[in-house]
Amino acid sequence: MLVRLGYVSISKTLEDSVNFHNITYTEFAKTNNYDKLDSVIKNNFKTLKEIIKYNQKNNIHFYRLTSKLIPLATHENVLLEIDKYQSLFDEIATNINNTRIDVHPDQFTVLNSTNSAVLANTFKILNYHYQILIALKIKNPIIILHVGSSVFGKKNSISRFINNFKLLPDSIKKCIALENDDKVYNIKDVLLICQTLKIPFVFDYHHYRCNNDGENYLDYLPIIFNTWKNIRPKIHFSSPKNYTKKDFRSHSDYINVDDFIEFIENIKKYNVDVDIMLEAKAKDYAVFRLMRQIKYKTHYKIVDDTSFIV
Repeated sequence: MLVRLGYVSISKTLEDSVNFHNITYTEFAKTNNYDKLDSVIKNNFKTLKEIIKYNQKNNIHFYRLTSKLIPLATHENVLLEIDKYQSLFDEIATNINNTRIDVHPDQFTVLNSTNSAVLANTFKILNYHYQILIALKIKNPIIILHVGSSVFGKKNSISRFINNFKLLPDSIKKCIALENDDKVYNIKDVLLICQTLKIPFVFDYHHYRCNNDGENYLDYLPIIFNTWKNIRPKIHFSSPKNYTKKDFRSHSDYINVDDFIEFIENIKKYNVDVDIMLEAKAKDYAVFRLMRQIKYKTHYKIVDDTSFIV
């Protein structure tokens, strides 16, 4: 079983020299300064280019792209065409090679919202992420979502998600993967939706620990893995900030190596290659620290800086 580790958004190693910048609509609206917005966007492309280069040199094969690459791209009062930056996309795309890149839109993306304005904005956000992935020529593009709202109860909310999903263009439907969350929608809920819509299930181990009905995740993993068809399954892994009731849901800076090894030992019987996204605040630092600990604590075969075989 091959395991590859990834990180989210910004490299801690590089953040003193390059970083993603943002501009709010309130700030933009003061002057409608498109030159400033253009400068922010070009900085973000430069940052992404450096991160991709860094990932390649450090054998990082799995990376989650920030949703803020092009700020205000979906705002109704900002006239901005993503196609304008295709040459910059092309420049980065030629260097991506075999890096697996996905996106995970923020909490404003609620596909089962009861608010028509929120739903319309969700369609815009999903289209934006789709355009980004296609412009970067990503193979098997994946947009990870949570089920979202629980207004009018879980059953009705699941039905709304399914019905609204069917309104999406087929091209975007093929990119959607669904993740269990830490408060409302557990493994069984998400699996029901994924099997109904025939979409992949991104299993989040920490969310499972926060939100379950007593089910054993190991009983569901073979079915979850099968939702990925011929694509390597993705898993999210994080450690709690603290093992207290107050802080358990929050992510720690690093990964608890003993918890991680226990998880790997539990899933190795399925012998399925997986990509594991570490949702740790220390980003790439957390990946490399965990790899050093794995080398020390296990006899796993180390493939490179971020990959190992169990």
